[in-house]
Amino acid sequence: MHFPKRRLRTALIGSLAAGITVSLATWGLAVTPSDASTLGTHPLKGAAARQAARNAYLSNAFHGTAKDVRAARANASISGDGSSPVNDHSADDGDLADQFDQYNAARSAPAGYITGDALGSAVAQAAALPSTPGRWQEFTSNPYQAEPAGFTDPFWSNIGAGFDLVGGRVTALAATRDAWFAGGADGGVWRSFDRGGHWTPVFDNQSTMSIGSMAVNPVDGSLWVGTGEANSSQDSYQGTGVYATYDDGRSWQLVGGKNSPIAPRTIFRVAFDQFGDAFAATNNGLFRYSPFTRAWTEVLDPAGVTDFPPMDQQISDVAIVPGSHGRNVVAAIGWRGPTNTQNNGFYSSTDGGRTFTKVTVTGDLDPARIGRTTWAYSADGSKLYAIVEDATSAASTLLGVFSATGTGGHAASIAGPWTLIGNSASLGASGSALPGSGTRVGVQAWYNQALIVDPANPSHVYLSLEEVFESTNAGASWVTASPYWNYPLACEATGTCPKTTHPDQHALMITAGKVVIGNDGGVYYRPLSDTQQYGDWTDTNATLHNLQFYDARGGKLPDGSTAAIGGLQDNGTLVNSSTASQSVEPAGGDGFYVIVDPKNANNWVGEYVDGAAYATQDGGHTFNSFVSPTCAGQATVSGEPLRADCDPNARFVTPMIQDPQVATTWLMGGEFVWVSKAGWGTSCTATACDWTPVFDTGPGTDHAVTALASANNASVIYAAWTGGGGNPGPAFSRGIATNFGGTWHQLDMSSLPNRFVSGLTVDPRNAAHAYAIFNGYSRRWIPGGGVGHVFETWNGGASWTDISGNLPDIASDALVLAHGQLALATDAGIFTAFEFGGSHTRWAKLGHGLPTVVVDDLTSGPDGFVYAATHGRGIWRFRLG
Repeated sequence: MHFPKRRLRTALIGSLAAGITVSLATWGLAVTPSDASTLGTHPLKGAAARQAARNAYLSNAFHGTAKDVRAARANASISGDGSSPVNDHSADDGDLADQFDQYNAARSAPAGYITGDALGSAVAQAAALPSTPGRWQEFTSNPYQAEPAGFTDPFWSNIGAGFDLVGGRVTALAATRDAWFAGGADGGVWRSFDRGGHWTPVFDNQSTMSIGSMAVNPVDGSLWVGTGEANSSQDSYQGTGVYATYDDGRSWQLVGGKNSPIAPRTIFRVAFDQFGDAFAATNNGLFRYSPFTRAWTEVLDPAGVTDFPPMDQQISDVAIVPGSHGRNVVAAIGWRGPTNTQNNGFYSSTDGGRTFTKVTVTGDLDPARIGRTTWAYSADGSKLYAIVEDATSAASTLLGVFSATGTGGHAASIAGPWTLIGNSASLGASGSALPGSGTRVGVQAWYNQALIVDPANPSHVYLSLEEVFESTNAGASWVTASPYWNYPLACEATGTCPKTTHPDQHALMITAGKVVIGNDGGVYYRPLSDTQQYGDWTDTNATLHNLQFYDARGGKLPDGSTAAIGGLQDNGTLVNSSTASQSVEPAGGDGFYVIVDPKNANNWVGEYVDGAAYATQDGGHTFNSFVSPTCAGQATVSGEPLRADCDPNARFVTPMIQDPQVATTWLMGGEFVWVSKAGWGTSCTATACDWTPVFDTGPGTDHAVTALASANNASVIYAAWTGGGGNPGPAFSRGIATNFGGTWHQLDMSSLPNRFVSGLTVDPRNAAHAYAIFNGYSRRWIPGGGVGHVFETWNGGASWTDISGNLPDIASDALVLAHGQLALATDAGIFTAFEFGGSHTRWAKLGHGLPTVVVDDLTSGPDGFVYAATHGRGIWRFRLG
């Protein structure tokens, strides 16, 4: 494939990386790099190049104003709707936290929060439904190779990254006497009796697969699991409480009963005192559990027990002070900011955690800037370490790593005095790969935090942010134990770098003489005695099948086998076949929507963030990068000026589909609806673009497409959109537009729920017959949200019928119509009904064997199968009809 002006893009990235590297000294805390020779000067490639280019765009490397673009639109026109896409060449502040909110917003809009145990109630409703015959097949049960041999595209592949086998995001780790346990972000709990050699899922039948924390009760050795991932990322999903197992995951009990007040919170930490009293640090208050009353009681909630939205009392950590016999309990309120931080700070209890008082912090730690905080005490209490995010920054960043020291035989105090022992500069100079990659350490400190102290040595500390750092002298100096990737390191140029782990760290555990880490790519460990920089990590991900897909589709290969291709959270685009021993990752980074040729699955399109698309005709060995009509997508792959008509308002996850009748007709949605009929030859460069903007969802607004459907070679299109940035609150709006009848128009939404439209489906036999799928929950849980999830029209959207029937009140994502059956993907599995049921439609669970997992997309594939893209348990398929 031809890559116009690739050399210009490389030069742009190189200058960006160099500029950031030389400015490290301005960040404070003067340091001497522990090994300056580890940082290379060769050009970035792969995911590092993409990330640097996108960061340049988001940092306003391209100029212009939103006012300019709106004025230009007012004086321009295109066929059909009287406006034209004009790029404003500007972007938001690049705060990933805000962008990542979009996935969660789809489930909570318009209220911004969910009251009560909505998920638990929906799962209970689902359990009462019958199941149809047939069994689901897991299609991604083989290992997933992130840096496969032979896939060496210099821009999209992971070649040179230093990766190996990967799983999905792991947010919690724990070890009982007999087993290791790993908690997936939405993949449930996994158990290993051989230190990661083999993993087995043990939480599949519970009401949620989202795991926030795990801890072992010192009284009886039971394992407690706090559900609801608390990283506040875009796909951090709600929980249903705390569960305990007394037999290593063979059976589970809901702690505190079904009416527990901690559901549907997300849980940062479960901690125990020596008597078995438990504390749950949640995104809305701190709770204490007494083994005598067997109930949870909220003990720290400065904003009130019914506070909504709950950001201002997010308890990011809780700890029992060593040596206090359970009397002294400390907690941190640490919302990421920069707003709703009025209660942020450190709180202390001297009565066993029944009441708390805010403490006055002293030393190097500025109390006015405290954001998300993670603590770790040494075993004897003499040292206390803290990671603190800066809540006052408009862009996510690290305030610093701090330590406090006990005196006179007393444990270290959360009041301090605190000493700064690490920040972006010092950690970046410890061998980190981030400064040379065009970014800085701690840029995602709201999302990546874990901290642990060697129980035999108070000065030996492991620190996890985007990378893993280690200190053997209480933070006086650090080494990067696991770099983000190997790209900018000097050893990568000579091919001598050891394998690294996946980036974006979330969990730490020390057990059996090993330090174990959990991150966006699974679980790794190395000897605790190993204090060298880089290397010696053991990859345990061969059987950890907790991959988080956004989309997946099937197609036939020339040899007659079947391929499944899908986009994953932070694990690129996966390609797997029914005859392969491993899945492979031809393109890295985040992966979202895919387009697949059903007759030759070597032809496919993948998608990076903000609609940056890449097309291949050889299964992912080479790519055409210049595919996207979005501004951010074009900026990611090219250093040249963007097209004046590029789309400035694509969402982080940008809808991209192909027409079901004509596989070479593609659609993409930002603010505009775009159509290309050039198929695998689709290109969009500064000089020519095959994409045509056929409709503006909201001239002069921030509208953005959330779902697309088409029929008959895109002669009929339905496009759902959201306004108000897609975020919940007073600005939230939604709509559906269509050209059914020959002219584009907005549909009357007055009879439909006021919630996020996550899916659209058109009957291939009759384009007037379509379905709209609404995310979130009913007004019982979301005030103002309305009722129903599946709506059907027979007249091109002029009127709609609610066919939700007996469907559980559950966030719904996508619908397939095939063989006279409906199959609906939801956040609690997949349901089916017969066509033509209208308002009397009756739903059942589709088949047996699928875990209770979020299913983000569902598509028809070859041989009568539907393919389910689960957000935590890989790709599954079922023969429908």
